[in-house]
Amino acid sequence: MLQQILKDYWGYDDFLPLQQEAMQCVLDDHDSLVVMPTGGGKSLCYQAPALCRDGLVVVVSPLIALMKDQVDALRACGIPAAAVNSTLAVGKRRAVAQEIQRGRLRLMYMSPERLLAARTLKFLQSQRVGFFAVDEAHCISAWGHDFRPEYRDLSRLRDYFPGVAIHAYTATATEQVRSDISSQLGLKDPIKLVGDFHRPNLQYHVRRRERGLNQICSVLDHFRGQSGIIYCITRAEVEKTCGLLCKMGYSALPYHAGLADEDRTHHQEAFLTEQTETIVATIAFGMGIDKSNVRYVIHAGMPKSLENYQQESGRAGRDGVEAECWLFHSSRDLMSWKRIIDECRGDARKAAETSLECMAAYCASVVCRHASLVGHFGQTWNRARCNACDVCLGKLEVVDHALETGQAILSAVARVHEKFGADYVSMVLAGSRDKRILTNGHDRITPWGTLSDYRRQDVRQWIEQLVNQDFLCKDPEYHVVGVTNKGRRLLTGELSPTLLQPVRSGIDQAPVSAIDSWEGVDRGLFEVLRTLRRTEANARSIAAYIVFSDATLRDMARRRPSTPNGLLDVHGVGQKKLSDFGKTFIDCIVDYCQKHNVPTDQPLEPSPMRSESQEPSTATLESFALFDEGLSIEQTAERLKRTISTTLRYLKVYIHERQITDATRWMSPREFEQVKIVAQYAGKDRIKPIYEALHGRISYNQIHIALACLENTQAHQYENVDPAVPAERM
Repeated sequence: MLQQILKDYWGYDDFLPLQQEAMQCVLDDHDSLVVMPTGGGKSLCYQAPALCRDGLVVVVSPLIALMKDQVDALRACGIPAAAVNSTLAVGKRRAVAQEIQRGRLRLMYMSPERLLAARTLKFLQSQRVGFFAVDEAHCISAWGHDFRPEYRDLSRLRDYFPGVAIHAYTATATEQVRSDISSQLGLKDPIKLVGDFHRPNLQYHVRRRERGLNQICSVLDHFRGQSGIIYCITRAEVEKTCGLLCKMGYSALPYHAGLADEDRTHHQEAFLTEQTETIVATIAFGMGIDKSNVRYVIHAGMPKSLENYQQESGRAGRDGVEAECWLFHSSRDLMSWKRIIDECRGDARKAAETSLECMAAYCASVVCRHASLVGHFGQTWNRARCNACDVCLGKLEVVDHALETGQAILSAVARVHEKFGADYVSMVLAGSRDKRILTNGHDRITPWGTLSDYRRQDVRQWIEQLVNQDFLCKDPEYHVVGVTNKGRRLLTGELSPTLLQPVRSGIDQAPVSAIDSWEGVDRGLFEVLRTLRRTEANARSIAAYIVFSDATLRDMARRRPSTPNGLLDVHGVGQKKLSDFGKTFIDCIVDYCQKHNVPTDQPLEPSPMRSESQEPSTATLESFALFDEGLSIEQTAERLKRTISTTLRYLKVYIHERQITDATRWMSPREFEQVKIVAQYAGKDRIKPIYEALHGRISYNQIHIALACLENTQAHQYENVDPAVPAERM
């Protein structure tokens, strides 16, 4: 039943990981705590079961904007829902109450303050409440990254509704926060479901921030015409950054708590309806924003915690399509957050200081970004390199003479008797003639000026990297730098650190994006559909993604359906959206295909959002005979009435099934050899780096074919390995 509901209302064929288990908890009336990273589909965990249950589902939500987005999206799918908040006139609140009394509403969204008002509690006690869903549940914990005292009172729900199940949902929570949530809400023996924090479609990059906006502009230029968010630490930085971007011709609007309510609302609506491309904001923007087609998130300063970073960067790529997350930081960010944290007291301050230290370590780290984030939330990274971060993609340039540089730094720390902080040590190494250094006589020690060829801020960053790698340690109270036991082994040359080259201005290369989700998509049609989506959204005063997500539009532009049944096969199209938008979008697709002489109704292929069958399809098997005859991709595509991209997929399956290791049927021996050599260094998992390394001389299709053959070669090599031979001799 649940799977049919997903298809009929949301247009989804399958559950995402843990969704079905979370929904079953609701159906079984068993309290639950569900932690799913942003984009994991946690809202569906209580929305879909609401359609299977009698009674009203009460959803606790912290923000008015979040409530509006959720309600708009539900209504667009044909689900009766409402939100009661301070923006609702008295007459409309009465109307909502009447709908509840008549049993016509499925879900009602409320803030914790309004829910716990005496009048509201009394009203709900007279109704049949199916269950409570507490969204953004980390807000209840002082150890969480966005603690809200008003959430603490939600424990009273147990007293007023002793027999009603409570389900808590959040995107970011460590084990400590999860335990606190369960305790504060009074959950009864809850089933705890924690999703995988790995977001494979997100690509993480961390860079030292340089002066000016070159780094930010490089990312924006790569994503022209697409939606993104830029986060700044302070309101002043938001205004300055946004103002400069607008002067440079970028489409951007500011968002922070210092703006008038109507301005914030207007700017957020402009972003959601795609009237502006970029929002420049403080962390006041974004909690629970469901805009699915954010293609990039930029942090112009270091966030205050990895929990914040996980949630803020996770607002990119919620539709499962590739997106990029860029973090530009400096030591000044650390000082800014410390001044803010000084205003906190007790446990909150201790938690904030610990979180800030973890964030600083992440920025200075040379470990896989995905592995670092997954590890922070208590999960084990058991994959190979992620191929989706600056570390694993080889975007970080390491210092060739890292051992000598590390020894110079540790020597300086030792020669100042481990009594000074990182700033002071970096000044000594840079050859500073600061009054303090001269007074202490540290201009006469051997390490003075040994790294004067580098900027002091670069030396300062190397010190942080050595701390992060446990060669140096910092006193937690006074931040004095000392040499560790591991550091002493570095001084003797037993160990060597990894240090990063000083960053250059701007971004040295255009960001690398995956191309797989564009496979088979008519990009011209996709842009036409985007424009139509914006028009339909504006006419209804709803966010553009509520009409259809980017992933859905790509699937439309791949399949090009000309009938209602064909449109229903598209990922993300349910009965209600077919009824509301079907004719308009089908007419648009048919018109485009006629004008551009493009065939409609491409055969049903597994969407990138769905898992593919392990067995070759009938159409794939039909292609095998044509490939056996020696027909090219183009000839086979014409014979089968398929697109080139679809036929390429058939060919890759054919190569795998026939165990072909020689690609010279489809390219020259020299071209095959070139791909083979470059793939050894660029990796076989990404196509674009290989294409760029070969300067575009060999097509994407040929690279795909060559790599398919190379995979078979590697498989044969593994099969022929003697199990008794030790791995290091292989």
